[in-house]
Amino acid sequence: QVQFKESGGGLVQVGGSLRLSCTVSGGALYTRTMAWFRQAPGKEREFVGSIPWSYGSAEYTPAVKGRFTISRDSTLRTLDLQMNSLKPEDTAVYYCASRIVNTHDYIDWGQGIQVTVSS
Repeated sequence: QVQFKESGGGLVQVGGSLRLSCTVSGGALYTRTMAWFRQAPGKEREFVGSIPWSYGSAEYTPAVKGRFTISRDSTLRTLDLQMNSLKPEDTAVYYCASRIVNTHDYIDWGQGIQVTVSS
């Protein structure tokens, strides 16, 4: 099992930047793909992007591609989401998650952290 502790959320103005971080604990992280999801008020949770923990590049949903960057540091055991050029529609609760490589379902989730973009 993988556990997450999220930090870095808050209030930011349109066009601003924010960096979210998840501290990751648990074993066998090399078997996992890590991801960020978000859920806006009244909407379903949606995929933001993912990255394999061991090696490989990140992939993103089109709505954030070019603005958001996912990175991981295996030494510090952190998973980060750098968010630039923020828009009001990026307002949501953001979650860390993980799945086992080559499976479909995300099975471990963080508690979520609020990001609010004000216009």
